[in-house]
Amino acid sequence: MKEFIELIEEKIKSNLEVEKIKIVDNSHLHRGHKFFKENKFHLKLEIKSNQLNTLSKLEAQRKIMGILKEDLKNKIHALEIKII
Repeated sequence: MKEFIELIEEKIKSNLEVEKIKIVDNSHLHRGHKFFKENKFHLKLEIKSNQLNTLSKLEAQRKIMGILKEDLKNKIHALEIKII
């Protein structure tokens, strides 16, 4: 699990100028939900990036989603993004 979070962090950092990043696994909060799968993660991403702040909120979120495209297909069920 920790390795996966670190992989996600490195993918973002290698594609964006990041001043601060925090990724939290909230999967445990979703156990028992109808579509919960043990092998898919519910992540919360808090990111401070001057680069993202030059974009609209929608464009910034699309940029992040594009970086994590394959992970969103295979390993991430939900991704909450907070740009600060």
